[in-house]
Amino acid sequence: MDSLLRPLSSSHLCFSSSVSRGCAIHGHCSILRAYKENKGGSIQRLKGCLVNPGTKHIYQNTAHHRRSLRCIPLNPSSGHPLESEPERYESKSVWKSTLTSLNALYKFSRPHTVIGTALGIISVSLLAVEDISDFSPLFVTGLMEAVVAALFMNVYIVGLNQLFDIEIDKVNKPYLPLASGEYSVKTGITIVLLSAIMSFGIGWVVGSWPLFWALFISFVLGTAYSINVPLLRWKRFAVVAAICILAVRAVIVQLAFFLHMQTFVFRRPAIFSRPLIFATAFMSFFSVVIALFKDIPDIDGDRIFGIRSFTVRLGQQRVFWICIYLLEMAYAVAMVIGGSSSCLWSKCITVLGHGVLASVLWNHARSLDLKSKAAITSFYMFIWKLFYAEYFLIPLVR
Repeated sequence: MDSLLRPLSSSHLCFSSSVSRGCAIHGHCSILRAYKENKGGSIQRLKGCLVNPGTKHIYQNTAHHRRSLRCIPLNPSSGHPLESEPERYESKSVWKSTLTSLNALYKFSRPHTVIGTALGIISVSLLAVEDISDFSPLFVTGLMEAVVAALFMNVYIVGLNQLFDIEIDKVNKPYLPLASGEYSVKTGITIVLLSAIMSFGIGWVVGSWPLFWALFISFVLGTAYSINVPLLRWKRFAVVAAICILAVRAVIVQLAFFLHMQTFVFRRPAIFSRPLIFATAFMSFFSVVIALFKDIPDIDGDRIFGIRSFTVRLGQQRVFWICIYLLEMAYAVAMVIGGSSSCLWSKCITVLGHGVLASVLWNHARSLDLKSKAAITSFYMFIWKLFYAEYFLIPLVR
């Protein structure tokens, strides 16, 4: 029996003493002659090789009783298995690739338009709410159906525009995935087609005619705006391009999605309330401003490729101040309408809110360097932020 209890020597171990951070051998460790039994009768970890602590059998020095134990790499400080370098590298590579793909899709979807679409639909949907009881699962479901379908259509429209503007975007927006080569044309076409299919699929399954017509009209105008075939590519013509953007951003988003909530979700008769009329009129001004301003930083590429925008015709400075004056007029009218409200809290919020936005816009415009393309592009994004802010004020108009 004593011969069976001899201490385990280093010559019987399955790995070299030079391995200092755990066992680096993949396979099996054969304990041939000896083992070490601790006080609890369990076999513990031997120089980085983990042995089942619940084992209480005695391994005899005979061929009949040889056992093979799996050797698990261990971290000597924590006792936990070590991850191999190739696995760590592969994990980081997959994670980096995923982030790169998501970032490319983020840029391709033109996030400022996605946010504007989502906020617009949510805002006008709130105009259909008449009582606190309207905030129900039915409302949430109807709202989400509209938002998701519209966002897919939004990706279709902006993606199609990028597909036909690759050469222009290499000058104006070289960071976009198609212009930079991050996306192939095939990838762009796939995303655009899938987005259109998903949008119409959701609209058809939901069964709301206001929603379906909103998607269909947006599809037609977005296609006519960008696609380069005879009689189309309406973005070449400044007035027609502005009308397309106004129709989608001001009319369809306000009226069609309101009717979706009012007539399809709540099953109420169609009405055109004071807040809805205000929202449509105000966003008409804003949509014209966006249609004009978006071409200011793109003047170089538009001039090279024959896009006769207002900026190309009139110059950056003149178009810039036309946009500022239009927005200031819209804010002034909004303050008058807000001041005429019979609801005190609505009057205070709308007058004060539009006054603050008008003041911020004017101060920001006066300090802009129109010779800097980066500054103009940043100001364009600022215009979109004002656009978002208005959608927070619209539901408060009474």
